[in-house]
Amino acid sequence: MSALRSVGRTLRPILDSVYKFCGYLAAMFLLIILTIIVVQMISRWMLDLAQIMRSLFGEGAADWVLNNMAYQFPGSTDYAGYSMAAASFFAMAYTLNNGAHIRVSLVLSKLHGLPRRIGDIWCFGIGFFFAAYFAWYAIRATYWSHKLHDISQGQDATPVWIPQVPMAVGTTILAIALLDHLIRVIFVGETDLSAERVAENKGE
Repeated sequence: MSALRSVGRTLRPILDSVYKFCGYLAAMFLLIILTIIVVQMISRWMLDLAQIMRSLFGEGAADWVLNNMAYQFPGSTDYAGYSMAAASFFAMAYTLNNGAHIRVSLVLSKLHGLPRRIGDIWCFGIGFFFAAYFAWYAIRATYWSHKLHDISQGQDATPVWIPQVPMAVGTTILAIALLDHLIRVIFVGETDLSAERVAENKGE
């Protein structure tokens, strides 16, 4: 048991850093979505400006606006969708580790001692099983998309395996995070997802 605790103390800062880094990646992809939205808005404004310039100064002025100020971003909607998926999958492990997932704890909140510990083991065990199952098939899907050179059907014509990588990585790290909490519940008897930890992370 002491050896296990020693390994846990060694891995803890590494795992916490991985979860936090995933949170930063999720935030980065949200910023990418914001950037795409701003570019689309400016492009639409420039198209409206071109119409105004055409009505006031003729085709020459409208063409100048379109050639020098309007920027077309083919496949921008597709890239925004990829970024949203990446942000969602990267955020899962970070959110779990910070106790920010929505948990229906109506039953668990009524349990204490050994029954509560068994309930937590059941919840984390089921969660780990499904996350590992999803991660396995996400990795397989990414591998075969790369091997078969699948291309998206949108204007972006992006290789499908590229947006699938965040899905595979995110679900794999989520499975690791669930296993991490499961092991802590089994061998330590508690997890960091206590009410006190959740309130602390929310700044309450």
